[in-house]
Amino acid sequence: MPIVTVQQGPRDIALKRDLVARITDAFVEAYRIPAETVQVWIHEVPADSWGAAGKLVADK
Repeated sequence: MPIVTVQQGPRDIALKRDLVARITDAFVEAYRIPAETVQVWIHEVPADSWGAAGKLVADK
């Protein structure tokens, strides 16, 4: 059973639904497994808890 973890900033629920469907479809096609065996976990990190290039994303 594949488990895919996505770490990202907060996104709209419609975008997350689409992402989960596309990731699942990719695993079904690549591994020839049932969609029911694919799990996608989305870990959303707030902009004030994430840094890039030495600065908080919230400060950009």
